[in-house]
Parts: sequence; structure tokens; C-alpha cells
Amino acid sequence: MRFQHLSLLSLVAVLALGGLTGCANKKNKQYAGIDGDYVNGTPLSGGANGDRIDGANFLGANVVRGQYAPVQFGYDSFSVAPDQDSKVEAVADALKGSGKTLIVAGFTDDRGTEEYNRSLGEKRALAVREALIAKGLNAANIQTVSFGKEMPVDSGSDESAWAKNRRAEFGVVK
Repeated sequence: MRFQHLSLLSLVAVLALGGLTGCANKKNKQYAGIDGDYVNGTPLSGGANGDRIDGANFLGANVVRGQYAPVQFGYDSFSVAPDQDSKVEAVADALKGSGKTLIVAGFTDDRGTEEYNRSLGEKRALAVREALIAKGLNAANIQTVSFGKEMPVDSGSDESAWAKNRRAEFGVVK
């Protein structure tokens, strides 16, 4: 009886350790670019001189930004609101069938921790990416990156400023 009790305890201990080591190896984010920005997907070829393109290139000289209106988000939200759908539609219509690489960058206001805001910015960029795919853009040509609360468009500390900073912007690779 004592031997069976020890065997059962050993089995439980082995299963528990196996489960812990399996959890420790799960990392589903890739890090690239400046300050460890989150990048979704595999880098694409097609930049100048055949360079590889990924979301971290958003600030590069080979990316045209400001061509399209940013998609704005509500507080603590990463859902594309119905009143923002026309902005996504304009980008999809302009780039459909072009084969151009698009980078969607997610941003937040300055409230919350850096980690939280990086995560929320990535969720916003991914939500816009999914909306673009639903409107016919090729998923293989869309990268995402999150800058979180970095690079605010308005450095104020009121609702008006925060609302401007909760956004996703578009960059088209030349």
C-alpha cells in the first residue's frame, strides 16, 4: 500500500513538472525593430533592393505614411467602430490588387503601463488588419506593429488629446 501511494505521488509530480515546462516555452510574439516593437507575421520581401519588410519598417524612409486617415478607437477598445469603417474601406479600395505592402501601426493614449499599451496597440492594428482582409486585401501583404503610447499626435492630458492618440495609422511600402 505504501509503494502504491509513493507511485501515485511520483506520477502527479512528473505530470505537474511536465505541464510547467510546456507553459514556459510558449512565446507567440516576435520582436523586431526599434525598442522591441511587436511584429505580426513573417517579414515580407519587396522593399527597396529586395530588402525584407516587416512592421518595424513603419518609420523607414521607404514607407509612405499619412496618405490615409487614421482609424480612431474608443477608450480601452480595439474594435473598429462602424463610424470608422469608411476609413478602412478607403484603404482597401485604394490598395486592392496593387500587390503593395501595407503596415498598420497601433497606438494608444498615455494612460496605462507600457506593456498594457503595447498589447492594446497591437490588438488595434490586428483589428484593422482583419477588417482590411475582410474587404479584400491580401493578408500576406499586411504587417502590423504596435508603438503603444509612443509618438502621440497630441501631448495634452485631457480627453481631447487622448482621443486623438487612440488610433491605427497606415504606411504603404514604396
